[in-house]
Amino acid sequence: MKRIPVFNFTPRQWLWVSIAVALITIALKTWAWYITDSVGLLSDAMESLVNLASAMFGLTMVTVAALPPDEEHPYGHHKAEYFSSGFEGILIVVAALGIVWTAAQRFADPQALQEVDLGLALSVGSSVLNGLLAWVMMGAAREHRSMALEADAKHLITDVWTSVGVVLGIVLVQWSGWLWLDAVVAIGVALNILKEGVHLIWRSSQGLMDEAVEPETMQHIQAVLDSFAHQRGATAIIRFDHISTRRAGQRRFIDVHMHMPASWSLGRAAALRTNVEQALMSAVPGLRASIQLLPSDVEAHFQDVRDVK
Repeated sequence: MKRIPVFNFTPRQWLWVSIAVALITIALKTWAWYITDSVGLLSDAMESLVNLASAMFGLTMVTVAALPPDEEHPYGHHKAEYFSSGFEGILIVVAALGIVWTAAQRFADPQALQEVDLGLALSVGSSVLNGLLAWVMMGAAREHRSMALEADAKHLITDVWTSVGVVLGIVLVQWSGWLWLDAVVAIGVALNILKEGVHLIWRSSQGLMDEAVEPETMQHIQAVLDSFAHQRGATAIIRFDHISTRRAGQRRFIDVHMHMPASWSLGRAAALRTNVEQALMSAVPGLRASIQLLPSDVEAHFQDVRDVK
């Protein structure tokens, strides 16, 4: 899924676009539900309300994440985006439960649908808007490495599939005359978005627990370190070990030990470390590297018994 280059928006601008589209789709889907009295279309409209709330919260968290480091947050505020993803997941779960409750009542008392053609046209129109927005936002999320944009884009994709399921369900209701099928479709929609909500909550929790960088990012890091590693015969002149990585929103962090001959001057060692840091940050935009210098014959020791009690 390639991003369309003409849209060069920041994450905040994309979330403003998402808010505007959410307002439009809420109006279209609510109108569709009102004229048809379909509980399936009602479930679709409820998910659009979740889209609006999550986009607004995501905009707030992206704004917080962009704040510079301060005394209380010396590493910045980048993890704020994970709260956006978790909040959106919770909203999706709540919406899914509400849909199931409404659909269960309609299942017990099926109702005939009204003005189906116009209702379906409104639903399809809103789905096209959501689909286009999700397409470009997913590309923007990869470019900016924004968890908030990714969560919003995935929710929009879920919304599109929700609408597809609702439309197919209403068509089947009209074709078969089985009024209870409308409620069954709504419950199916709820279970689908419930799965997506749980997935977003899980992704958010992993980010808050200092998850390691992505495998492809680690490959870039390792390639840079390998390019600086050097040995003479069986003796390692420059080597790296104890590599630790983590990600926080759009930022990536690495801690690594760099071993070199003890005879080197501090100036020579510091100059090499600067070159390694610059190469790492060029290979992985947004990366912050912390390199500890050690003599070749010195090893660092971790997991002190006092740390594991």
